[in-house]
Amino acid sequence: MSQQVPLSRARVLEEAVALADEEGVSGLTIRALAQRLGVKPMSLYHHVPNKEAILDGIVDAVFAQIELPAEDPDWRRALSRRAHSAREVLGRHPWATVVMESRAHPGPATLHHHDAVLGVLRRAGFPYALAAHAYALLDSYVYGFALTEAALPFAPQDVESAVGDFLAAFPVDAYPNLAALAEHHVLQPGYAYGAEFGYGLDLILDGLATRLATATS
Repeated sequence: MSQQVPLSRARVLEEAVALADEEGVSGLTIRALAQRLGVKPMSLYHHVPNKEAILDGIVDAVFAQIELPAEDPDWRRALSRRAHSAREVLGRHPWATVVMESRAHPGPATLHHHDAVLGVLRRAGFPYALAAHAYALLDSYVYGFALTEAALPFAPQDVESAVGDFLAAFPVDAYPNLAALAEHHVLQPGYAYGAEFGYGLDLILDGLATRLATATS
């Protein structure tokens, strides 16, 4: 018989992330986590004092998975890679989007991540106020897009049949602009909703570059 893996804070948080991936944050309870680990609920309190500490830990674990922006002289490239990585990670952990910025006691990975992003902006010459605006805008876009993707009522590969079903359910002449968009864009070969992410991100970075060019420190 194989030996049971000892309980530790790292193992508790690893299983908490997995449970949240499967059941969402609402399904992440002390009792459910203890059952998953095969221990009594009281055993968890030796490693995490309460559910809030678990949430702090799993949010920090998600931040640790996002690629840190490199000390790249091209700030746009660095922030673009970071944004794409954040979207990918949030796609794996859709529960995290709504709690990423909710923690009153952020962990070391969270703080290191924020510091690294601000470092890219400051090295590029962003004044403090513009750096704050840029960071808020970028995260709002990434989190918002991730929420939208997670909420879509169809898988990306099923967009054609989903749009076809939508059009069939409504009189086309009542919604001519939606019907035209579907025909001339969404139903065209190669369309992917996810491609909108890069387009929107480029628009934001273009706008920030314009503001940076006229900014005063």
